[in-house]
Amino acid sequence: MGIKRGVSLYSYQDEYVRGTLDLEDCVAVSAGLGALGIETLAEQMFPGYPMPGQPDLPDSFYDSWKQLMATHGTVATAHDLFLDTKLYPDRLLSHDEMVDSLKRDIRHTAKLEASYIRIIVNTPPEVVEAAAPYARDLGVWMGVEIHSPFHFDDDWIKRHLDVASRVGSDVVGCVPDLGIFVERLPRVIIERALRDGADPEIAKKIIATYDDRGDVDGLLERLIADGCDPVTVGLARNATFMIAKDPQCLIEHREFIKHIHAKFYEMVDDGETPYEYSIPYPKIVAALKQADYEGYLSSEYEGNRHIEDAEPVDSVAQVRLHQRMLAALIDEEDETNV
Repeated sequence: MGIKRGVSLYSYQDEYVRGTLDLEDCVAVSAGLGALGIETLAEQMFPGYPMPGQPDLPDSFYDSWKQLMATHGTVATAHDLFLDTKLYPDRLLSHDEMVDSLKRDIRHTAKLEASYIRIIVNTPPEVVEAAAPYARDLGVWMGVEIHSPFHFDDDWIKRHLDVASRVGSDVVGCVPDLGIFVERLPRVIIERALRDGADPEIAKKIIATYDDRGDVDGLLERLIADGCDPVTVGLARNATFMIAKDPQCLIEHREFIKHIHAKFYEMVDDGETPYEYSIPYPKIVAALKQADYEGYLSSEYEGNRHIEDAEPVDSVAQVRLHQRMLAALIDEEDETNV
């Protein structure tokens, strides 16, 4: 079957909050691009999604959702879970409360007829393990998101993958976010910092340090010690959150990977095949092919917040370019719908 294309509705957050796209519009736009896998964020676009302990959404909601999928020829792929550990002002959620909250998300995913849950990285691995039998019974797979600055070699991620090894990778695994492969500091982040007043000369040093795989943590510490302005320090701090791992790590961990967040900050259209400014998609897709990955690459646009002060956000145009690039890299025979 090969790699499939999808979209996280997170990509359209700007248009959704401004009211220029509603939920059905977001699905219709994605379908029109040939991105037939729809990843959802219930807290973002599903009004009434319950807090822990409250009743689930009514069956009528799920009936409408299934009709929406049928109308546009799309399928629900993943539900993005957010674990509100600080729900109460005076204490954190207990272990049992976190398990119950996760079970709510598992039920929701099953009712969407989706296959996967993106487990947010602050979810303790023992909570995932406790909910695994429930997920297995409902046919739902749970994958902890590997999002920069986390990576496969972090002890926290290893603990999650240890759970996957114990309970079975058919129930638990990981969702790599392609933001762990940022080879160049994203241009939209740099330009936003400069518009906000970052020192241009120091910004050049930050960029060169990151792009050359230098000591960005040390640079940040020196800037703080020197009393550098907050905006420039903020750019340096952003650089410490970015990482550039070797895409070959996807091959090494392929047994745990069933869904992927195809993060992108800025698509560049040079008249031929578009490309992402910071993330080496040709290397990534080549590694996924070598790994025989047959899941979805779910477009996740995150450049919107970095340009909204200077120009209108056009998430649809950016997702369209991203999907054109994916279709070309995947070697789809028919790209006319992108």
